[in-house]
Amino acid sequence: MKDDIRRRAEALGFDACRFASAAAPWAAGARLEAFVEAGRHGDMGWMETTLERRAHPTAMWAEARTAIVLGLNYGPDQDPLTALADRSAGYVSVYARGDDYHELIKGRLKTLAGQVAARTGQDVKVFVDTAPLMEKPLAQRAGLGWQGKHTNLLSRDLGNWLFLGVILSEAEIEADEAETDHCGSCTACLDACPTKAFAAPYQLDARRCLSYLTIEFAGPWPIEFRRATGSRIYGCDDCLGVCPWNKFAQGSREARLQARDALVSPRLADLLALDDAAFRALFSKSAVKRIGRDRFVRNVLYAAGNAGDAALIAPVRALLTDASPLVRGAAVWALAQLAPGALGEPTSEVDPDVLAEWALALA
Repeated sequence: MKDDIRRRAEALGFDACRFASAAAPWAAGARLEAFVEAGRHGDMGWMETTLERRAHPTAMWAEARTAIVLGLNYGPDQDPLTALADRSAGYVSVYARGDDYHELIKGRLKTLAGQVAARTGQDVKVFVDTAPLMEKPLAQRAGLGWQGKHTNLLSRDLGNWLFLGVILSEAEIEADEAETDHCGSCTACLDACPTKAFAAPYQLDARRCLSYLTIEFAGPWPIEFRRATGSRIYGCDDCLGVCPWNKFAQGSREARLQARDALVSPRLADLLALDDAAFRALFSKSAVKRIGRDRFVRNVLYAAGNAGDAALIAPVRALLTDASPLVRGAAVWALAQLAPGALGEPTSEVDPDVLAEWALALA
């Protein structure tokens, strides 16, 4: 049965298929509880409200007995971190340069899940990063990889670049051997983090993570993180890109995950000009679209402030009157970085939130 399921998974385009017990006890729930109790989840309140259901697969679905863990490689063709040297271009995380992986994987998971249900006669459920299920501990238990010191899943065959999907089944299917940790004494991922977001090996403080700040956080950033973001405007790949295990990584063979030309080093000046309609058009079928135009342009403005490019002064200045207070505030900071004497004093019409940004910039 396992061989048959693996063959079907491969035919659907998955690069890995492994099996784990969904009912056996584990320590992942306690680690997640400690993470939330320490406040390291930041503004992601859904992690707190769903904590009890996240603690174990059977806390969400009591009948679950087996987890079929699928991996889909999204590896880049070359080192993506070299693009960070161009400060006038924005850096979009590798995972978000093609089509939204949620939609891509979900359809294939449903197809495979239907085949598994027909074969076993037992009910199934599918998960792709949007439900309260901890996929990475399940993937390690299934032997697909291990959670490295950067807390992401690492594969000896595919490096860091792996999307995960899970099928939970009521059927009892023999588990594969779990993977062990192979990080050794290496600290490359921890050393590379631009915001020092790791409290310790295997412990991430999301509040300091650029992936969290660019994607999940809705408000103005603390100043230190604005400067540390460099040109990163959606996500951050530093801890992934420096991992020595990437010597075994391969470029993705999935056409829909190939990077769009428009999302590889897009010019900041072009992105600053995006209105809502243009934003939606550019990021159609992309994971980037979910954060919305205002939050995205905020990120672009922070990158523009770090660019040292005088050509960005005019497009930044134009956003001082944007309809969004979040964008206006970020434009104040960016202009103060690009042309310190050009900001001037705020007018009486400036709203309180933007006025606070003005005070920070003039201080």
